[in-house]
Amino acid sequence: MRDMREDLGGLWRSANRLPSTPGGRVCLFASAHEDDGMRDVAASFALIAAARASKPVWLLDLDFRHNRVFGAFERGFAKGVGKPVKAYDGGLDADPIYGSLGTGPLRTRNTDPDRMLTLHAIEGTSLLVSRFRTESLAEGERLRLQDSTDWWRAARQRTDWVCVTAPPLVKSGAGLVACREADGVVLVIRADKSRIEDVALIREEIEGHGGRILGAVMTDVGADARLAGRFAA
Repeated sequence: MRDMREDLGGLWRSANRLPSTPGGRVCLFASAHEDDGMRDVAASFALIAAARASKPVWLLDLDFRHNRVFGAFERGFAKGVGKPVKAYDGGLDADPIYGSLGTGPLRTRNTDPDRMLTLHAIEGTSLLVSRFRTESLAEGERLRLQDSTDWWRAARQRTDWVCVTAPPLVKSGAGLVACREADGVVLVIRADKSRIEDVALIREEIEGHGGRILGAVMTDVGADARLAGRFAA
């Protein structure tokens, strides 16, 4: 992952015009492919928001199995940005946003299933980054994102922004579940890899599931600017 804060001024200005339900705003970052740079954009945007917010900003990674965003901050995501320190319960005393793909309730090893999601303060900032305690899952347990309006409402009450990353849509439908709760969705598109037809399909899927497209961020545009021109057209 790389720091893209210098490139996201326009996105920040557009996002600040988003209307929102009471409380903080929710912004979902979505991509088609694993290496499109979606996590780079989301983490950088969250740092911009955290530098300006009066309440905490949350960076929520819906790829519960891998915790890639948390891992990036542990390794030192950006120059001058601290690492995860104190952890907080992310359950918010609400119905959880995760469940089991198997039959019956979520199975864990000596851990309260409602306390599997934690939020870790990033030293020196007002940003909190999520981590899912996969080490406490029972063997073979698989996860899914589920609707929980109560959880999202509670998150809004505690934050100025909830910045959400989801696994690429070709691998998981988590982003399509979460987009219904978001005030806006940012598409992250790798210009030298994505086809305009793929981008259009993703946009249709998100809008078909109740999501509102805020805009798109193009990565690796220098390698091939043709997609950027076609998308803008």
